[in-house]
Amino acid sequence: MAITAAQVKELREKTGAGIMDAKKALTEADGNMEKAMEILRQKGIASADKKMSRIAAEGLISSYIEGNIGAMIEVNCETDFVAKNPEFKELAENLAKQVVKANPADVEGLLNSTCQCCDCGMKIEDKIKEKIAKIGEKITVRRFVRVEGEPATYIHNGKIGVLINCDKSDEAVQKDVCLHIASAAPEFISRNEIPKEVIDEETRIETGKEDLAKKPENIRAKIVEGRVNKLMSQKCLLEQGFIKNPDETVEDVIKNHFTIKSFTRWVLGEGLEKRNDNFAQEVANQMKG
Repeated sequence: MAITAAQVKELREKTGAGIMDAKKALTEADGNMEKAMEILRQKGIASADKKMSRIAAEGLISSYIEGNIGAMIEVNCETDFVAKNPEFKELAENLAKQVVKANPADVEGLLNSTCQCCDCGMKIEDKIKEKIAKIGEKITVRRFVRVEGEPATYIHNGKIGVLINCDKSDEAVQKDVCLHIASAAPEFISRNEIPKEVIDEETRIETGKEDLAKKPENIRAKIVEGRVNKLMSQKCLLEQGFIKNPDETVEDVIKNHFTIKSFTRWVLGEGLEKRNDNFAQEVANQMKG
């Protein structure tokens, strides 16, 4: 019998299965909704939505560059064990590639886009749900960034990711700058980017430090200014001592090579709630179950 879009939609809403999985199950069940749900449960596909309530703060940061376009993405799962799974790694890599090719506006746009990494014709959301069913953990796309120009990237063990965009290409120097950013964690490219509120807050903190309490006001102001100036230089990429040669600044290193238009540095799972489960105990509980 012919399977309608309404039937597929209903089955997806009930099970969380992907479009193609729902359609196949309905076809196999001759349109019987209950039987189709049973088929999906037997295949482990119907449990995908239930997994979405779990905490996912592990995962990978991945990147992809094609021509003058670069992208970096953070894809989360529940355990570091799954993050090392080759299928999960492949998924993260393909999602970074999808960002480059499809140019989605946001995560929702990425999930609703049609896969351009192969000829499957599936929505990205459905491909992720397939992986959830197969791998057995919640998988989410947290964030991505996409740039056009002369990009370069560095990913450290999938845990720290850097993507820079420059006005000219110089692979060797760009790689060194990416490594520096990963290690030194600058917050801004130059002093011009620092919001006044940041400087004011640091000035307030330094002014209130006890070691300055007995200093004359004019001396205290100069000391505070010097300390804040040093703090700001530590936050600025161009003013930082280069990681390979601290006698040079990053600005010295890139001079006559390129100008850095932007950079993004992420740490996997930063700001997310972490699981505190005992993994060995969890495995033991699953064995008992």
